[in-house]
Amino acid sequence: MVSSQVPVIDLGPWRGGGPEERRGIASRVDEALRAAGFLLVTGHGVDPELSGRIREAARTFFRLPAAAKAPYAVAVGGRGWLGPGAEANSYAEGAASPPDLKESWSCAAEDPTGNPSVDAEWFRPNVWPAEVPGLRPLAAQYLAAMRALSEELLALLAAALRLDPDHFTRHTGHPTWGFNINWYPGTELVGPPLPGQFRIGAHTDFGTVTVLDRQRGAGGLQIHTDAEGWQDAPYEPGALTVNIGDLMARWTGDRWRAGRHRVLPPPADAPAEELISLVYFYECDAHTRVESLPAPVGRIAHEPVDSHSYLREKLAVITVPGPGPRPGPGATVAAEGAVAAEAVREA
Repeated sequence: MVSSQVPVIDLGPWRGGGPEERRGIASRVDEALRAAGFLLVTGHGVDPELSGRIREAARTFFRLPAAAKAPYAVAVGGRGWLGPGAEANSYAEGAASPPDLKESWSCAAEDPTGNPSVDAEWFRPNVWPAEVPGLRPLAAQYLAAMRALSEELLALLAAALRLDPDHFTRHTGHPTWGFNINWYPGTELVGPPLPGQFRIGAHTDFGTVTVLDRQRGAGGLQIHTDAEGWQDAPYEPGALTVNIGDLMARWTGDRWRAGRHRVLPPPADAPAEELISLVYFYECDAHTRVESLPAPVGRIAHEPVDSHSYLREKLAVITVPGPGPRPGPGATVAAEGAVAAEAVREA
C-alpha cells in the first residue's frame, strides 16, 4: 500500500530528541523519499485554524462572478487569479490533456534582492483582492510559518543524506517561493470532466520541497509509486503533506524521486464536492547552480542546471496556449515569457 511508503514524521522528536532518535527519523525520511517522494508531517506547529480562515476568505473570492475576478487574471507563474482553462500540469510530462479543473489565487516571493533583473522577474509585488481584504494578512501569517517549516525540512533532508546541516539552506538566503490557493469546485460549476481531465493532471513539482495543506475528498490527491501505481494519498487530520520536486531530485542525483501526483476530478457519486488546497512551493536562491551529489549518495549524474532557468522552462510548459485569462498587472515577467515560449513550442 502507498501508505506504507509515506510515513508520518513527528517533528517534535526531531526538534527535541537525542542523536539516536534524530538519526532514526532521518533514516525514515531517506527511505520514504526513495520510494515515493512524499511524507506526512505532524508536530509542525502550524495553526489549523489559520488554514481554515484562509479557506473561508479564499472561497469568498472564488465564489465572486467571473467579471469581478477578471481584473486579477494572470498567466501561469503570475500573481493574482489563475482562472479556469489556463493550466494543464500533465503537459510537464509531455502528455496531452484537457486543462485542469481548478482556479488558483497565486502569490510569490516579493522582497527585492537589489539585483534589478532578478527582482523584475522573481520578486515583484504581490496583488491581493480588494473584495476580500482579510486574505492578505492571513496569508502573511501562513507564509511566515511555511518559510520557517521549509527551512527546517531542508535541514532534515540534509541529515537524511548525512550532509552538513546547511547543505541546502546555504542556498536559501533569499529564496524564491510560490503559494497557490487551489479551488476545486464541483461539476455544477466546471461541468462533467472530459476524458483524461483531472482537477490537476499527473505531474511532479518543480522546486525543492512542497508543503501541502489539503482536505480529504473523494476527488482528492493521488500518489504514484512504482510498487503500487496510482493510489489515494494517505490522510491524517492535522498533518501536512510534504513532497520533493524536480530540483531536489536532481540535486540528490535521483537518489530521491520527485513525488508524482494528481488530483482526481469531481467524483460521479459526489459531483458537488468542493475542496480547497493550500500549496507552498519552496525553491532556492535565484540562479543557484544545482549539481547532482556524487555516488554513493547520488545514482545519476545530471548535467548541472541553473535553478531558475529550469523553473522558467517548466512554467512555460504547463501553460495552456490560446484564448484564456490574459496577464494582468500582477503577472511576472516569467509568466509573460512562459506564454510566448509555449506559443512558439505549439507552433
